[in-house]
Amino acid sequence: MNKEIDDKLKLKNIKPTAMRQLVLEVLLQHKTAISLPELEQKFEKADKSTLYRTLKTFQEKQLIHAVEDGTGSLRYAVCDDFCTCEPKDLHVHFLCIKCNKTYCLHDIPVPEIELPEGFTFENANFVIKGICKKCNF
Repeated sequence: MNKEIDDKLKLKNIKPTAMRQLVLEVLLQHKTAISLPELEQKFEKADKSTLYRTLKTFQEKQLIHAVEDGTGSLRYAVCDDFCTCEPKDLHVHFLCIKCNKTYCLHDIPVPEIELPEGFTFENANFVIKGICKKCNF
């Protein structure tokens, strides 16, 4: 299989099984975040629970991140190689209201918010909704 895919899996200490390699290949080919139902369509004969477990493993090992974009289903996108999903690694997402695709805007960090005393930051989800470049033409 593709050396780039195996290298990404090994970097995150994930055993490179055939299904994991195939799922990562699909995620890397997508320029936008993908939902579990969309992924299931690409693997019609695969067991849904296997796909879900693969995504869960990828997320736990910080190979991918989940995006709650307001559409009602989580979408998944590949993290940068050395992402630890800490506040400094978080970025803004953009949901196109025409094509319903969610883009990772890696160059736009999630703004830092100073929380009141006694509050602890766990995660942030920053989604901008509008019309993407492709749909604007």
